[in-house]
Amino acid sequence: MSWVALLVLVAAAWLAFKAVGLFVRLLLWVVVLGLAYWLLAPHLGLSVPW
Repeated sequence: MSWVALLVLVAAAWLAFKAVGLFVRLLLWVVVLGLAYWLLAPHLGLSVPW
């Protein structure tokens, strides 16, 4: 395997890990915001989906 291919492979793996980290971070924010709405909506008189 050439050095260029090895560098491309390392860069692709690094970008894949960055993308997974971004996805997990966004998913955690969705969960936090959903939980906050679920807890605060009844007290603020907002509609709840159930």
